[in-house]
Amino acid sequence: MPRVYLSLGSNQDPHRYLPAALDALRARFGALDVSPAYRSAAVGFDGPDFINLAVGLDTDLSPAALNDWLHALEDRHGRRRDVPRYADRTLDLDIVLYDDLVTQGAGHLDIPRKELKHAFVLKPIADIAPTLHHPVSGRTMAQLWAEFPAEREPLVIEPLQA
Repeated sequence: MPRVYLSLGSNQDPHRYLPAALDALRARFGALDVSPAYRSAAVGFDGPDFINLAVGLDTDLSPAALNDWLHALEDRHGRRRDVPRYADRTLDLDIVLYDDLVTQGAGHLDIPRKELKHAFVLKPIADIAPTLHHPVSGRTMAQLWAEFPAEREPLVIEPLQA
């Protein structure tokens, strides 16, 4: 089965919505690798800080089917799609990496996810998969994080009951 890495984020009641998302992911996919959670400033708009983490899992779903499943999970937890793309969110669940696949598709499917250029996506994935290679650059997540100017996007570890 393909190995997938997801980015999970929330800036609206994240201590409620992120554990709920992890529960749903475990119920559907089984064992998860879960990174520490990090607090960071919103990117792309002014809003409350986000809490973000990464999850590694194995899936029997295609990228498009997994993306649809994640969108449905977001919707069940109050994700609004009638607001600007960069806005407050109860849940933001994105496929960042899907094996070594490079693809784009409907529903903002973009693998590898361009947000890997941000600390809030890169650091959590580097935490749980440091030797994983980026499918385009070939660099490991640990190498990418070591080269990242961390002072540009400060992260603070956030305790999260998951």
